[in-house]
Amino acid sequence: MAAIAEKYPVTFDRLQAVVQDFHSVGQALNVASADQRLLVLVSGPEVKLANARESLKPVVNSADFLGRLHVDFETGDAWSKAITNEQSSEGIMFIAAGEFGLHGAVLSQLPLDATHTQVREALIKANKTFTATTRLKNYMEHVQKGNLLGIRYKSAVPYGEDRNGDGQIDRPADGRRLRPR
Repeated sequence: MAAIAEKYPVTFDRLQAVVQDFHSVGQALNVASADQRLLVLVSGPEVKLANARESLKPVVNSADFLGRLHVDFETGDAWSKAITNEQSSEGIMFIAAGEFGLHGAVLSQLPLDATHTQVREALIKANKTFTATTRLKNYMEHVQKGNLLGIRYKSAVPYGEDRNGDGQIDRPADGRRLRPR
C-alpha cells in the first residue's frame, strides 16, 4: 500500500478541507448518536457561519480531531427544539447526542468568534466529558430497545434499494413495504 500511496502524493493542505455539514440537526444528532461521537453545532446568521466554516477548518481537520467528531452548521433556531442547555442560539456548541439521536444536550458553548486555541481546548474538554459519561452501545440491544419503545428515525432518503434502476425503491413481490428492523 505504501508503494501505491507514494505514486499519488498529497497535493492539498488537509487542514483546509471542507468542514462536514449535515442536511439537518435531526440527521446530525442521529449520526452522532449512532457513531457515539461528539457533535459540534455551529449556529448563527449565514454571514457569520461562512466565517466560522473557514475558521474551524484547521481545528476540526487536525489529526487530533479528524474522524472523532461530527460538525453541523445551522441558521435560525429550529434546532433548539431538540437541544437543551444552550446559553445562546448563536455560537459553537459541543453536544452529546441522546441515546437514539432524537435530542442532545450542550456540554459547553463558545462564541462564533472564538480563537483556534479556545475551540481546541473546549473540544478536548467536551470530548473527555462525553467519553466519560457515554455508555458504549451494543447494536442488537440498542435496536431492540428502540423497537420496544417505538422509536423510528425518518430519513429524507427512503429505505430500500433501487436494484432495477427504474428510480423507485423495490418492493417485495407480495407488495409489502420494506422497513428497517
